[in-house]
Amino acid sequence: MKREVPVEEAIGMTLAHDLTRIVPGEFKGRAFAKGHVIQPEDIPVLLDIGKRYIYVLELEPGEMHENDAAEAMAKAVAGSHIVRSEVHEGKVVLRAEVDGMLWVDAAAVTEMNEIDGISVTTRWPRTHVTAGMSVASVRPIPLVIERAKVEQVVQIAERAGERRPVIDVVPYAMRTAALVTTGSEIKSGRIVDKSGAVLREKLAGYGVEVVSQVFPGDELSDITREIQAAADVGVDLVLVTGGMSVDPDDRSPAAIRAAATAVITYGTPMQPGSMLMLAYRGKTAIFGLPGAVLHDARTSFDVLLPSVLARTQITRSDIARLGVGGWLNA
Repeated sequence: MKREVPVEEAIGMTLAHDLTRIVPGEFKGRAFAKGHVIQPEDIPVLLDIGKRYIYVLELEPGEMHENDAAEAMAKAVAGSHIVRSEVHEGKVVLRAEVDGMLWVDAAAVTEMNEIDGISVTTRWPRTHVTAGMSVASVRPIPLVIERAKVEQVVQIAERAGERRPVIDVVPYAMRTAALVTTGSEIKSGRIVDKSGAVLREKLAGYGVEVVSQVFPGDELSDITREIQAAADVGVDLVLVTGGMSVDPDDRSPAAIRAAATAVITYGTPMQPGSMLMLAYRGKTAIFGLPGAVLHDARTSFDVLLPSVLARTQITRSDIARLGVGGWLNA
Protein backbone atom coordinates (compact mmCIF):
# COMPACT_ATOMS: atom_id res chain seq x y z
CA MET A 1 0.00 0.00 0.00
CA LYS A 2 1.21 3.52 -0.83
CA ARG A 3 0.32 6.48 1.37
CA GLU A 4 0.81 10.05 0.23
CA VAL A 5 2.47 12.47 2.64
CA PRO A 6 3.03 16.20 1.97
CA VAL A 7 6.76 16.86 1.67
CA GLU A 8 6.65 19.45 4.45
CA GLU A 9 5.46 16.71 6.79
CA ALA A 10 7.88 14.07 5.55
CA ILE A 11 11.02 15.01 7.52
CA GLY A 12 12.47 11.86 9.04
CA MET A 13 10.57 9.54 6.69
CA THR A 14 12.25 7.13 4.28
CA LEU A 15 11.79 7.38 0.51
CA ALA A 16 10.11 4.35 -1.03
CA HIS A 17 11.68 4.84 -4.46
CA ASP A 18 14.29 6.85 -6.36
CA LEU A 19 13.36 10.41 -7.31
CA THR A 20 14.61 11.80 -10.62
CA ARG A 21 15.68 15.34 -11.35
CA ILE A 22 15.54 16.66 -14.92
CA VAL A 23 17.09 19.91 -16.10
CA PRO A 24 16.34 20.08 -19.87
CA GLY A 25 19.53 20.02 -21.90
CA GLU A 26 21.73 19.79 -18.80
CA PHE A 27 20.98 16.89 -16.49
CA LYS A 28 18.82 13.85 -15.92
CA GLY A 29 19.54 11.60 -12.99
CA ARG A 30 18.78 10.53 -9.48
CA ALA A 31 18.14 13.37 -7.04
CA PHE A 32 17.35 11.12 -4.08
CA ALA A 33 17.81 7.37 -3.76
CA LYS A 34 15.37 4.85 -2.38
CA GLY A 35 15.98 4.57 1.35
CA HIS A 36 17.05 8.21 1.79
CA VAL A 37 15.83 9.71 5.07
CA ILE A 38 14.35 13.11 4.33
CA GLN A 39 16.09 16.04 6.02
CA PRO A 40 14.83 19.63 6.47
CA GLU A 41 17.25 20.90 3.81
CA ASP A 42 15.75 18.42 1.29
CA ILE A 43 12.34 20.12 1.29
CA PRO A 44 13.26 22.98 -1.12
CA VAL A 45 14.91 20.53 -3.51
CA LEU A 46 11.87 18.28 -3.48
CA LEU A 47 9.62 21.23 -4.23
CA ASP A 48 11.98 22.38 -7.01
CA ILE A 49 11.64 19.04 -8.80
CA GLY A 50 7.87 19.20 -8.56
CA LYS A 51 7.30 16.88 -5.60
CA ARG A 52 4.56 18.15 -3.30
CA TYR A 53 3.98 14.66 -1.90
CA ILE A 54 6.09 11.58 -1.32
CA TYR A 55 5.05 7.97 -1.00
CA VAL A 56 5.35 6.06 2.24
CA LEU A 57 5.31 2.44 1.21
CA GLU A 58 3.62 -0.32 3.15
CA LEU A 59 3.93 -3.56 1.17
CA GLU A 60 1.36 -6.31 1.44
CA PRO A 61 2.61 -9.95 1.61
CA GLY A 62 1.82 -10.52 -2.09
CA GLU A 63 3.60 -7.39 -3.34
CA MET A 64 7.16 -6.48 -4.37
CA HIS A 65 8.95 -3.16 -4.63
CA GLU A 66 10.05 -2.31 -8.18
CA ASN A 67 13.75 -2.62 -7.32
CA ASP A 68 13.41 -6.08 -5.80
CA ALA A 69 11.24 -7.21 -8.71
CA ALA A 70 13.71 -5.91 -11.32
CA GLU A 71 16.62 -7.68 -9.66
CA ALA A 72 14.73 -10.99 -9.45
CA MET A 73 13.67 -10.87 -13.11
CA ALA A 74 17.10 -9.77 -14.36
CA LYS A 75 18.77 -12.64 -12.54
CA ALA A 76 16.30 -15.08 -14.10
CA VAL A 77 16.76 -13.98 -17.73
CA ALA A 78 20.52 -13.28 -17.81
CA GLY A 79 22.94 -15.88 -19.14
CA SER A 80 26.51 -16.58 -18.10
CA HIS A 81 28.00 -13.97 -20.47
CA ILE A 82 25.72 -11.16 -19.26
CA VAL A 83 26.64 -8.63 -16.56
CA ARG A 84 23.78 -7.12 -14.55
CA SER A 85 23.91 -3.48 -13.43
CA GLU A 86 22.86 -2.27 -10.04
CA VAL A 87 19.16 -1.53 -9.93
CA HIS A 88 18.35 2.12 -10.62
CA GLU A 89 14.87 3.62 -10.58
CA GLY A 90 13.36 0.15 -10.78
CA LYS A 91 15.45 -0.94 -13.78
CA VAL A 92 18.37 -3.33 -14.27
CA VAL A 93 20.49 -2.95 -17.42
CA LEU A 94 22.10 -6.06 -18.93
CA ARG A 95 25.49 -5.71 -20.62
CA ALA A 96 27.61 -8.05 -22.72
CA GLU A 97 30.52 -9.53 -20.81
CA VAL A 98 32.31 -10.64 -24.01
CA ASP A 99 32.26 -10.00 -27.75
CA GLY A 100 29.91 -12.28 -29.62
CA MET A 101 26.43 -12.84 -30.98
CA LEU A 102 23.50 -11.60 -28.90
CA TRP A 103 21.10 -14.44 -28.18
CA VAL A 104 17.51 -13.57 -27.31
CA ASP A 105 14.72 -16.08 -26.84
CA ALA A 106 12.15 -13.92 -28.60
CA ALA A 107 9.21 -16.17 -27.74
CA ALA A 108 10.05 -16.09 -24.03
CA VAL A 109 10.54 -12.31 -24.02
CA THR A 110 7.22 -11.83 -25.80
CA GLU A 111 5.46 -14.09 -23.29
CA MET A 112 6.95 -12.06 -20.43
CA ASN A 113 5.86 -8.76 -21.96
CA GLU A 114 2.30 -10.06 -22.29
CA ILE A 115 2.12 -9.97 -18.48
CA ASP A 116 0.60 -6.66 -17.45
CA GLY A 117 3.18 -4.44 -15.77
CA ILE A 118 6.30 -6.25 -17.06
CA SER A 119 8.87 -4.69 -19.42
CA VAL A 120 11.76 -6.70 -20.90
CA THR A 121 13.52 -4.79 -23.70
CA THR A 122 16.37 -6.09 -25.87
CA ARG A 123 18.44 -5.27 -28.93
CA TRP A 124 17.79 -7.23 -32.12
CA PRO A 125 18.78 -10.89 -31.59
CA ARG A 126 21.65 -12.55 -33.48
CA THR A 127 23.50 -9.25 -33.84
CA HIS A 128 27.15 -8.50 -33.11
CA VAL A 129 27.80 -7.04 -29.66
CA THR A 130 31.00 -6.10 -27.88
CA ALA A 131 32.03 -6.39 -24.25
CA GLY A 132 30.46 -3.67 -22.13
CA MET A 133 27.65 -2.92 -24.59
CA SER A 134 24.16 -2.62 -23.11
CA VAL A 135 21.94 -5.28 -24.68
CA ALA A 136 18.72 -5.27 -22.64
CA SER A 137 16.84 -3.86 -19.67
CA VAL A 138 14.39 -5.42 -17.25
CA ARG A 139 11.86 -3.60 -15.07
CA PRO A 140 8.33 -3.66 -13.71
CA ILE A 141 6.20 -0.71 -14.78
CA PRO A 142 4.54 0.13 -11.45
CA LEU A 143 6.34 1.04 -8.24
CA VAL A 144 4.69 -1.94 -6.54
CA ILE A 145 3.91 -5.11 -8.46
CA GLU A 146 2.23 -8.38 -7.57
CA ARG A 147 4.76 -11.01 -6.55
CA ALA A 148 2.87 -13.59 -8.63
CA LYS A 149 3.69 -11.69 -11.83
CA VAL A 150 7.40 -11.64 -11.04
CA GLU A 151 7.27 -15.35 -10.23
CA GLN A 152 5.59 -15.95 -13.57
CA VAL A 153 8.49 -14.21 -15.36
CA VAL A 154 10.96 -16.36 -13.44
CA GLN A 155 9.06 -19.52 -14.38
CA ILE A 156 9.08 -18.57 -18.08
CA ALA A 157 12.83 -17.98 -17.86
CA GLU A 158 13.43 -21.31 -16.13
CA ARG A 159 11.41 -23.16 -18.74
CA ALA A 160 13.23 -21.44 -21.61
CA GLY A 161 16.58 -21.94 -19.88
CA GLU A 162 16.35 -25.68 -20.39
CA ARG A 163 17.51 -24.88 -23.92
CA ARG A 164 19.49 -21.65 -23.46
CA PRO A 165 19.16 -18.57 -21.23
CA VAL A 166 16.61 -16.01 -22.35
CA ILE A 167 19.28 -13.34 -22.94
CA ASP A 168 22.95 -14.18 -23.42
CA VAL A 169 26.01 -13.57 -25.56
CA VAL A 170 27.42 -16.49 -27.54
CA PRO A 171 31.20 -16.05 -27.96
CA TYR A 172 32.51 -16.55 -31.48
CA ALA A 173 33.92 -20.00 -32.21
CA MET A 174 35.37 -19.18 -35.65
CA ARG A 175 38.72 -17.37 -35.74
CA THR A 176 40.27 -17.96 -39.17
CA ALA A 177 39.21 -17.17 -42.72
CA ALA A 178 40.44 -17.79 -46.26
CA LEU A 179 39.60 -15.59 -49.25
CA VAL A 180 38.97 -17.09 -52.68
CA THR A 181 38.92 -14.12 -55.05
CA THR A 182 37.65 -15.09 -58.50
CA GLY A 183 37.90 -13.28 -61.82
CA SER A 184 40.30 -13.67 -64.74
CA GLU A 185 40.84 -9.90 -64.77
CA ILE A 186 42.27 -10.08 -61.24
CA LYS A 187 44.24 -13.26 -61.81
CA SER A 188 45.88 -11.74 -64.90
CA GLY A 189 46.69 -8.49 -63.11
CA ARG A 190 44.52 -6.32 -65.35
CA ILE A 191 42.55 -5.25 -62.27
CA VAL A 192 43.99 -4.76 -58.77
CA ASP A 193 42.06 -6.65 -56.11
CA LYS A 194 40.42 -4.44 -53.50
CA SER A 195 38.22 -7.04 -51.82
CA GLY A 196 40.96 -8.42 -49.60
CA ALA A 197 41.53 -5.17 -47.73
CA VAL A 198 37.79 -4.59 -47.24
CA LEU A 199 37.17 -8.09 -45.90
CA ARG A 200 40.25 -8.13 -43.67
CA GLU A 201 39.08 -4.93 -42.00
CA LYS A 202 35.52 -6.18 -41.57
CA LEU A 203 36.54 -9.56 -40.16
CA ALA A 204 39.04 -8.01 -37.77
CA GLY A 205 36.10 -6.37 -36.03
CA TYR A 206 34.87 -9.85 -35.16
CA GLY A 207 38.26 -11.15 -34.06
CA VAL A 208 38.70 -13.22 -37.25
CA GLU A 209 42.10 -13.37 -39.01
CA VAL A 210 42.43 -13.83 -42.77
CA VAL A 211 45.14 -16.48 -43.12
CA SER A 212 45.22 -16.80 -46.92
CA GLN A 213 43.99 -15.33 -50.19
CA VAL A 214 44.08 -17.01 -53.59
CA PHE A 215 43.14 -15.88 -57.13
CA PRO A 216 41.90 -18.90 -59.12
CA GLY A 217 40.41 -17.04 -62.08
CA ASP A 218 37.04 -18.11 -63.52
CA GLU A 219 37.39 -21.83 -64.13
CA LEU A 220 34.86 -23.87 -62.17
CA SER A 221 37.31 -26.64 -61.30
CA ASP A 222 39.95 -24.18 -60.08
CA ILE A 223 37.52 -22.31 -57.82
CA THR A 224 36.15 -25.57 -56.44
CA ARG A 225 39.64 -26.87 -55.71
CA GLU A 226 40.64 -23.75 -53.78
CA ILE A 227 37.48 -23.82 -51.65
CA GLN A 228 38.05 -27.49 -50.85
CA ALA A 229 41.72 -26.94 -50.06
CA ALA A 230 41.00 -24.15 -47.57
CA ALA A 231 38.27 -26.13 -45.83
CA ASP A 232 40.28 -29.33 -45.71
CA VAL A 233 43.16 -27.70 -43.83
CA GLY A 234 40.72 -26.58 -41.15
CA VAL A 235 40.02 -22.91 -41.93
CA ASP A 236 36.80 -21.88 -40.19
CA LEU A 237 35.42 -19.60 -42.88
CA VAL A 238 35.86 -19.39 -46.66
CA LEU A 239 34.73 -16.23 -48.43
CA VAL A 240 34.32 -16.43 -52.20
CA THR A 241 34.14 -13.07 -53.95
CA GLY A 242 33.19 -12.36 -57.53
CA GLY A 243 31.16 -14.38 -59.98
CA MET A 244 27.95 -14.47 -57.92
CA SER A 245 25.49 -13.13 -60.52
CA VAL A 246 23.49 -15.04 -63.14
CA ASP A 247 25.89 -14.19 -65.97
CA PRO A 248 27.24 -17.22 -67.91
CA ASP A 249 30.82 -16.40 -66.88
CA ASP A 250 29.95 -16.38 -63.16
CA ARG A 251 30.91 -19.81 -61.83
CA SER A 252 31.14 -19.20 -58.07
CA PRO A 253 27.71 -20.60 -57.08
CA ALA A 254 28.36 -23.84 -58.96
CA ALA A 255 31.85 -24.12 -57.47
CA ILE A 256 30.47 -23.64 -53.95
CA ARG A 257 27.84 -26.32 -54.56
CA ALA A 258 30.50 -28.69 -55.85
CA ALA A 259 32.73 -28.12 -52.81
CA ALA A 260 29.99 -28.09 -50.15
CA THR A 261 28.51 -30.91 -48.13
CA ALA A 262 25.43 -28.78 -47.34
CA VAL A 263 23.96 -25.69 -49.00
CA ILE A 264 21.80 -23.49 -46.78
CA THR A 265 20.75 -20.88 -49.33
CA TYR A 266 21.59 -19.19 -52.58
CA GLY A 267 19.78 -15.89 -52.34
CA THR A 268 18.31 -13.96 -49.42
CA PRO A 269 15.24 -11.71 -48.97
CA MET A 270 17.54 -8.84 -47.99
CA GLN A 271 18.81 -5.81 -49.86
CA PRO A 272 21.63 -5.13 -50.43
CA GLY A 273 23.12 -8.59 -50.71
CA SER A 274 20.25 -10.63 -52.13
CA MET A 275 22.62 -12.83 -54.18
CA LEU A 276 24.55 -14.05 -51.13
CA MET A 277 25.16 -17.80 -50.79
CA LEU A 278 25.79 -19.77 -47.59
CA ALA A 279 27.00 -23.36 -47.50
CA TYR A 280 29.17 -25.68 -45.41
CA ARG A 281 31.91 -28.18 -46.10
CA GLY A 282 32.02 -30.12 -42.86
CA LYS A 283 32.48 -27.53 -40.11
CA THR A 284 33.80 -24.87 -42.49
CA ALA A 285 31.30 -22.19 -43.46
CA ILE A 286 31.42 -20.98 -47.07
CA PHE A 287 30.00 -17.62 -48.11
CA GLY A 288 29.54 -16.57 -51.71
CA LEU A 289 29.64 -12.79 -51.47
CA PRO A 290 27.93 -10.51 -54.01
CA GLY A 291 29.58 -7.23 -54.97
CA ALA A 292 27.40 -5.19 -52.59
CA VAL A 293 29.34 -6.60 -49.64
CA LEU A 294 32.46 -4.75 -50.79
CA HIS A 295 30.93 -1.29 -51.03
CA ASP A 296 27.77 -1.10 -48.88
CA ALA A 297 28.10 -0.49 -45.15
CA ARG A 298 25.51 -3.13 -44.17
CA THR A 299 24.34 -6.09 -46.23
CA SER A 300 22.93 -9.58 -45.79
CA PHE A 301 26.48 -10.72 -44.97
CA ASP A 302 26.56 -8.50 -41.88
CA VAL A 303 23.20 -9.88 -40.76
CA LEU A 304 24.20 -13.55 -41.06
CA LEU A 305 27.87 -13.38 -40.07
CA PRO A 306 27.42 -13.23 -36.24
CA SER A 307 25.27 -16.39 -36.26
CA VAL A 308 27.77 -18.22 -38.45
CA LEU A 309 30.77 -17.19 -36.33
CA ALA A 310 28.96 -18.32 -33.17
CA ARG A 311 28.21 -21.68 -34.84
CA THR A 312 24.49 -21.36 -34.20
CA GLN A 313 22.24 -23.24 -36.56
CA ILE A 314 20.79 -21.31 -39.49
CA THR A 315 17.96 -22.81 -41.52
CA ARG A 316 16.30 -21.72 -44.73
CA SER A 317 13.27 -20.75 -42.63
CA ASP A 318 15.46 -18.49 -40.48
CA ILE A 319 16.64 -16.69 -43.59
CA ALA A 320 13.10 -16.41 -45.00
CA ARG A 321 12.01 -14.54 -41.87
CA LEU A 322 14.75 -11.95 -42.41
CA GLY A 323 12.77 -10.44 -45.27
CA VAL A 324 10.79 -8.54 -42.63
CA GLY A 325 13.27 -5.76 -41.84
CA GLY A 326 15.53 -6.95 -44.65
CA TRP A 327 15.54 -3.61 -46.45
CA LEU A 328 18.97 -2.56 -45.18
CA ASN A 329 19.52 0.47 -47.38
CA ALA A 330 20.15 3.70 -45.53
